[in-house]
Formats: sequence, C-alpha cells, structure tokens
Amino acid sequence: MKISQITFTRFLAAIAIVIFHYGEGAFVYKIKYISEIFAKANIGVSYFFILSGFIMIVAYHSKEKINYIDFYRNRVARIYPLYVIGLILYLFTRSQETAFFPIVAYLSGVQSWLPGKALILNFPGWSISVEFFFYLIFPFLYNYIYSKKYKFIWITGIVIWIATQVFCNYFMFSGLYEGRFSKSHDFISYFPLLHINEFLIGNLAGIFFVKNFEQKNYDWAIILVFGLILLSMLFVPLYYHDGLMAVFFIPLIILISLNNGFLTRIMSLKQLEYLGEISYAIYIVHIPVLFILRSFLWDYFRIYDKTVIFSIYIPVLIIISGIFYQLIEKPCRDYLKKIKFR
Repeated sequence: MKISQITFTRFLAAIAIVIFHYGEGAFVYKIKYISEIFAKANIGVSYFFILSGFIMIVAYHSKEKINYIDFYRNRVARIYPLYVIGLILYLFTRSQETAFFPIVAYLSGVQSWLPGKALILNFPGWSISVEFFFYLIFPFLYNYIYSKKYKFIWITGIVIWIATQVFCNYFMFSGLYEGRFSKSHDFISYFPLLHINEFLIGNLAGIFFVKNFEQKNYDWAIILVFGLILLSMLFVPLYYHDGLMAVFFIPLIILISLNNGFLTRIMSLKQLEYLGEISYAIYIVHIPVLFILRSFLWDYFRIYDKTVIFSIYIPVLIIISGIFYQLIEKPCRDYLKKIKFR
C-alpha cells in the first residue's frame, strides 16, 4: 500500500528543521508569529518518528511475520549510505574532528545513548541513532505483540505516551533541566527511550488505518488540524519534542492518508512526491552542505548577509539532495536489497 500524498509531508518537516537549524538569518524569522513557529520547528523530528511508526505498519501489515534479516537489510539499505555520506561531508568541513571514538560511535549509531555525545559530528544523525533502535525492536513487536495482543498494545502504547509526556514536562519545568549544551538537555531531547512513545503511537495509528481504510474528502479536517498545530506552537507553553504533538500529528497523518480530496490531488503530484522522496537526503546532509556553501560564499564572493546566503542555500540544498538521492541513495538501496544472506 503506497500513500503518495503523505510522502510530501516529509519534505515539509525536513525543510522546517532546516530553517530551524539555520536560525535567525532565515527570512521567516522576520515575520511575527511565523518566527515563533519556526523557533519550535524541531518538532519535525517528532513527526518523522511518528510517521516512521505509521509507515512501518502500512508497509508490512499484509505479512504474517517479518523476516528479521530481510527487514534489517532493507532498513540499512534505505538509510545507512546517506548516513555515512553525511559524516564524510561533515568531516570535510571539520577535519580537526577526526578522533576515533566519535567516528565509531557515529558509524555504529549509538551516539544518542551516550550522555553528552548525541550531537557528535554530523549532529542530525542523532535521530538516525534513535531510528536504529526503532528498527531493532519493530520485527519483534510485529511478530509477537501486534498480531496477537490487540487491546494490550493500545493500552500499553497510550500509557507509555502519557507517562513520557508527564515525565518530560515535569523534568523541563522542575529545575532538573540545566539548559542547552548540558547533559540534561541531551537526555531530555535525544535519549531513545524518551522517543519510543512516538514510534509506538505511530504503530497504533498504522494499525487503526489499515483496519479502517475508507477514503473520503477530508480537506477541511486536514486544514483544521494543521491550524491547531500552528496555534498550539504559538500559545501552549509545554514541551513538545518528545511526542506531545502526537495528539495532532496522528489525526493529521491518518486524515491525509485517507483523504481523496483536492489536497491529495495536489500532494500526489509527481514533483511534490519527489521532494518527499529526497527529504531524507535533505535532512541528513543539510548541516555539512550549509558549512561548505557558507565558506565558499564567504571566501570567494565575500557574501556575508545571512538572508542572501539562505536564499542561495535552500535551492542548492534541494539540488544536491536530489543528486545524492539519484546517484547514491537509490543505487545503494537497490544493490543492498539484492544481497542474500544464507
């Protein structure tokens, strides 16, 4: 089951994160309210985690059981080649950061488990470290839990989500949080066990979707939910980063996936779907591409204005990501998927 219209939302989340990381030089930071939304746009990672859980169920729901080796091979083929490319590009810009341990931690995908090390090297890789954990446990969940204990998983998933939100918001506002660039920040923001609720809730949404598949026109409902997301980011003073926005992301994902209205016809356009396909490349290389491009513009053209650099950066990033997708991600994925283990 392919849901073309949901693919484009990955691009929107990826670009939101790019703008968040670029910071105040982006033109949107000069617009009242819009700037406040993009200042919290790192919740795009939470959307990725929830959508990942949803897509896993949709992709495998017709299988009685998942073969562990095939699943792990396919997941590695999907994300690891560009994960390594992101590291190589980063080291090209920061050659002094070539210590053995950080490189091993990054390549093995364990950095998000290590206090104070989640953002080593190409720092968007922390979320891939968390995804590795999701992929590790998903075949077991699918084979032994989801297929047999339907009521149990709903209760457990919701309890885990609620417990995580209570803990994270208490942690953030009780004085335990020591601010950015502290180990407490790394723990609350990047530790995989605090994100497992997002993947599990995404799984539950996927189960609901495949059991209640009935397409209708949900255009206005989608617009309403999206509006509620923006309003909550503006006016709800809570901690969003560990899955709180699932209350809106889940209905948004399900409604978009079930929709057959005008929005689906737009979001299913091949050009927009392609932007969604290259969104992983956009996300995983956007920091080193920024470093390389910025140095080039500084050194050779004496361009220092952040707004001008941003206007050049976004189209260059999209073009480079498309090239990486065509020449690296797709060929490596297709090749690795053909490898048979006996």
